[in-house]
Amino acid sequence: MVTLKRESRVQSFLENWHQAAVTTLGLFWMAFWAFALGYLISSMIQVFVTRERMRRSMGEAGAGSVGLATFFGFISSSCSFAALATTRALFAKGAGLVPALAFLLASTNLVIELGIVIAVFLGWQFVVGEYVGGVLLILLMWLLVGALYPKELVERARQRAREAEGSDNPGEIPDWKQLIRSMAGWRRVAERFVMEWKMVWKDVTIGFTVAGIIAVFVPQAFFQALFVGSGEAEPTFWQVLLQCLVGPIAAFFTFIGSMGNIPLAAVLFDNGVAFAGIMAFIFSDLVVLPVLRIQAQYYGWKMALYILAVFLCILVASALLLHYGFAALDLLPQSAGGESVTGRDFFKVDYTLFLNLGFLLLSLFFFAWRIKSSGLPSLDTDKPSDRILLALAVSALLWLLIGALLPV
Repeated sequence: MVTLKRESRVQSFLENWHQAAVTTLGLFWMAFWAFALGYLISSMIQVFVTRERMRRSMGEAGAGSVGLATFFGFISSSCSFAALATTRALFAKGAGLVPALAFLLASTNLVIELGIVIAVFLGWQFVVGEYVGGVLLILLMWLLVGALYPKELVERARQRAREAEGSDNPGEIPDWKQLIRSMAGWRRVAERFVMEWKMVWKDVTIGFTVAGIIAVFVPQAFFQALFVGSGEAEPTFWQVLLQCLVGPIAAFFTFIGSMGNIPLAAVLFDNGVAFAGIMAFIFSDLVVLPVLRIQAQYYGWKMALYILAVFLCILVASALLLHYGFAALDLLPQSAGGESVTGRDFFKVDYTLFLNLGFLLLSLFFFAWRIKSSGLPSLDTDKPSDRILLALAVSALLWLLIGALLPV
């Protein structure tokens, strides 16, 4: 009898493992074309609108500088770590703290590829919430930093950023019209496209794998206990506020970047988490531990904690404003229920198949071009955190491979 129960538990685990792996692969199948399209657009913009052009266009402070910073962030990469490096460069070269942080917020919340992926997984309300919320984040940050501006701390942080950035001579800004017509320009687009995938593949692999595991193994009761009021048609203000606070905490411990967070956000939404809690979770890609550590390396721990406190305040406030603004307009999205993620037919013949095939061919072409011109990209294992992330990503791939092949 005991043996039969044990065999039944093992069989149930194997079936869930297979379902989790299939769910992960299905979620990625849904999103691949969106990733590739977003990175193609981002790569083109980054090649034809250089960082040096951004530096020369952004001033110390004022509405013009904040507006330009927001625009340059909008057309930049969605990778949090790339955005952090560019923000440091802008700040070290003289951009004010508000424009620099506006660029950072825009480059991780207002970018095109993030909106495309959100549309695939969550729907148009979340896309609108992402872009309107990104603007709210910047405006609230501007107000908060303006009211609590630590002048001495900012100057020390700028000096440290300049030391970390090193000295470089401003180069000439290439003519984008000539660049876009040249083979060299498009080779740089291909190289940038490969680098975009290189920067995010570990986060994406881990994020999608975690989403699949949670969708299958974690019961809805867990989400109702973690996100107080989840599943209720009309949660109270305090329940919505608590969900906005839990969202950043959940993001802090998942260590997943903005793009990898979206399928997990879809799982949370399908388990009844409120719109505000989902938006707070999505906005939290800049308050995770790896980002905090990098900020501390760039500016020192005091400045890093100051930025963390500012971002936490504005993301909770923005999520609440979005939730009740959408509620006032009767636009709050409704969850389809806890089984909707695992119950989807991921691999049917529809527009996703043809888009994926097209962007797969383009991706293979760009990767082959990059390898032919510059060789295989490195794995970036210099830092302990990089090695840990790589180990987790490889473990996730093994989990998916074995799980997908299980005979259940």
